[in-house]
Amino acid sequence: MSVRTSAGTGPAQHGLGAPARPGLTAARRFLTRRGPLLIFFVLLAYLAANSPAVLTTNNLWSSLTQAAPIAVVACGLAIVVIGGGGDAISGGIDLSIPGSAAMATLILSLQLQDPNASFWLAFLTALLAALAVGLVNAVLVSVVGLSPILATLATYVSVIGINRVLSQNKRINVSHESMLLVRDGKLLGIPAAVIVALVVVILLWLLLHRTRFGAHVQTVGGSRDAAVSAGLSVNRILASTYVLAAATAAVAAVLLVARGSGSSPGIDDRLLVDMVLATFVGAAFSARNVVTIPGAALGAVLVAFMSNGLILNRVQNSWVDGWKGALILLVVSAAALQNRDRK
Repeated sequence: MSVRTSAGTGPAQHGLGAPARPGLTAARRFLTRRGPLLIFFVLLAYLAANSPAVLTTNNLWSSLTQAAPIAVVACGLAIVVIGGGGDAISGGIDLSIPGSAAMATLILSLQLQDPNASFWLAFLTALLAALAVGLVNAVLVSVVGLSPILATLATYVSVIGINRVLSQNKRINVSHESMLLVRDGKLLGIPAAVIVALVVVILLWLLLHRTRFGAHVQTVGGSRDAAVSAGLSVNRILASTYVLAAATAAVAAVLLVARGSGSSPGIDDRLLVDMVLATFVGAAFSARNVVTIPGAALGAVLVAFMSNGLILNRVQNSWVDGWKGALILLVVSAAALQNRDRK
């Protein structure tokens, strides 16, 4: 004997198993993918409305110069995320990049205190030190098998400890000719620091998005099973992303020394926050809402512009950091929700 269900009854009546309305689904998808970026632009519009100085040419160039080292390390983090996957917990991450940049900054500053010192020798020494940190990360993640977030956090803490011992927690002033050139030099009206960052971004974009190596990195990040089936050396490719990220830390160190006329304790703290925020908010610039090299660079510009806007609106530094922390939670939460939806 068959049993008929009367109209208006059954699971759908109580919302159990009922399909989501298309309008709500589209709105949720839009907010998950573009919401953080939308909040950024709303905040910037508010800051500009409250302080006319935000939209001046001077502030624009100042923000671009300030964004230069952030963009370089954000692109370094983007490389690791692309290779390890965008999951906020188990995916690719390298929290040690600001620590490596701080170490390279210290090494550069110590050597360039001598006006006759060779910039290239000092940079090579700083680069080798940063690459050593990248190699440690590569071994811990790709060989030992530690979680990237735990491995790189441990490396970050260790490097910062070494920095404090070497610097004795003191500022080191630098007035070397090469640093003055990066700080004050211009080409066609564009600050030298911005040009250096732009060159690095373009080179990394070509490497990650226009070469076979870049395609391999993206394959590993997209699906390691597929990468293994394709015959790729997953561990070697994954390790290379940490080494490349460490190299960006050394380049960022040059910009940091030039901008700050030396090395100061605690430079890594704010760089870490800005790097993470820029990298993940920059994903909203891509069509598929994934981390990319250009997106990370654009995210760095947004972060620097927001920071300057808050300062021009006379917001205290502690509140600036609070805003950034809240935005990081928002961006990472949106990424987690998107990854859940994909599954």
